[in-house]
Amino acid sequence: MNIFAEVLPEFMHFSALETTNLILLLGLIMLLGAMGGRLFQKLRIPQVVGYIVIGVIIGQSGLQLLSSDVITALEPLSSVALTLIGFLIGAELKISVIKKYGRQFVGILLFEAIVPFFVVSILVTIVSFLVTKDLHTSLSIALVLGAISSATAPAATTDVLKENRTRGPLTVTVLGIVAMDDAVALILYAVASSVAGVLLGSGGESFGKQLLGLLYEVGGSMILGSLAGLLLSRFIRNVMTDEGRILSFSLGALLLSTGLCNLLGLDNILSAMSLGFFMVNFAPVKTRGTFSLVEKFTPPIYVMFFVLVGAKLNIWSVTTFVGILALLYIICRTLGKALGARLGSRLTKAPETVRKYLPFCLLSQAGVAIGLSIAAGQDFANSIGPTIMLIITATTFVVQLVGPICVKYGIEKAGECGLDITEEDLMKNSRVSDITWGNNKICRTSSPAVVQETETLHNIIDSFSRNENLNYAVKNKNGELTGVITLEHLKEALLVTDLSESLMAFDIMEPVTITCLPETPLTEIYKLFTERDIEAIPIIDKQGLAYGIAEKNTIDHYLHTKIIELHRKAAELG
Repeated sequence: MNIFAEVLPEFMHFSALETTNLILLLGLIMLLGAMGGRLFQKLRIPQVVGYIVIGVIIGQSGLQLLSSDVITALEPLSSVALTLIGFLIGAELKISVIKKYGRQFVGILLFEAIVPFFVVSILVTIVSFLVTKDLHTSLSIALVLGAISSATAPAATTDVLKENRTRGPLTVTVLGIVAMDDAVALILYAVASSVAGVLLGSGGESFGKQLLGLLYEVGGSMILGSLAGLLLSRFIRNVMTDEGRILSFSLGALLLSTGLCNLLGLDNILSAMSLGFFMVNFAPVKTRGTFSLVEKFTPPIYVMFFVLVGAKLNIWSVTTFVGILALLYIICRTLGKALGARLGSRLTKAPETVRKYLPFCLLSQAGVAIGLSIAAGQDFANSIGPTIMLIITATTFVVQLVGPICVKYGIEKAGECGLDITEEDLMKNSRVSDITWGNNKICRTSSPAVVQETETLHNIIDSFSRNENLNYAVKNKNGELTGVITLEHLKEALLVTDLSESLMAFDIMEPVTITCLPETPLTEIYKLFTERDIEAIPIIDKQGLAYGIAEKNTIDHYLHTKIIELHRKAAELG
């Protein structure tokens, strides 16, 4: 009965909203967010920044098209987005990776989380005391802000990594750090809020009680996520080839774990991460389709999530004192993250790219930081709570805009962009003219894949023996495509032994039924291979001149070789 008593008022409040208007606003959020993301992507700025800027424009700081009631009603979307992010991060935490980078992860994690805590705490205490002349209040604000500063938001960071298809030691380290430093932030907050409660005489909960609550939240979340992973692995055991059912079961398990976390007071990100960790390590056969399907489902959820993040921010409610502390917080947090990450990387002997560029990837803050600021607002409602909430709100706006840009800069400098792509990705971004075989472009007119109509059978056979081509385009004296010769045609011609010496290309070629251009995407080429049940397609230019021939085995070789090269390059980075 208590559960229904709590849920019913919220449901009635939600029902009071105009359903049609809510759907209209959802469409507006999705459309404008996608447009903003695309625009910023064109400007070579991470698309997540565009989502947030659109949110600021239509939200509380701008046109206020999204009221606080609507934002509150759509809050479950944020929980779903963070759950999906946690699940996909968990998929990256393979036991083999943890064994390889475990010592490095722990060392960097401790330094990048604890160093900003001390830097922020010390400098904010000094500046705040110079303004307020109240040591207890200044120290309390500084300690709580220091604890919050250690948290790093995974959402914006992982979105940039996914957008740029990164792979390498920096990517692995970033994913591991952003997945785990929230736990350190929670521990630091438990300590800081207890000390602040004593300094302010607020009679807050004891550190021991907060620590027990923390153990319940972290341990319970991990157990719940693992149980959901076990449940999901059992569900999809017999539907391995049915993508629709796999997606339904996967989303069902994730939403179930999220709902239970909200009901039991657990962390939905940590629970989803544990679910992903369980699936990738203890049910690996089943993960082949699960993670890719869930990842395809995430883009529209991410758009709405980041637009709502921007819509929540009210950048006009910042006073001068709060503005000074917010600016100092950003500077100190950035300095602390940079010093901690570099020191941790050096002590753990991390690869050079991690030492240099990890600090650029740890600036974003959002979910946990905002959550802790709200907790501070409740714990210290009559003292420092409102100030902390304003500072974190203002700084979140800044670092959520700057953070993704810095992440992109770091991964580009580290050379990890575009290394985590599949053959499907290569096909989408490649054209016929990109394919090479040895030193010859298959689309050049000088390629051995093109022969004259008057070429003798003897010379064609000699060309087959010396080149990799299994099919030849035939051109007339004007260079126009007139036919195609395959290995099968050549075999048939050799059976006619009496005439073989006098045969020419014109005699053994067959008419061309389909052609392609050098600009034709590989996806279209593969579609034609399948639909026409053929292995080769002649290439012509825009004037109809024979340009070469696109062979399936050549394209397959190109794609396989390219993937191996990218994986080798990623491995060489560390």
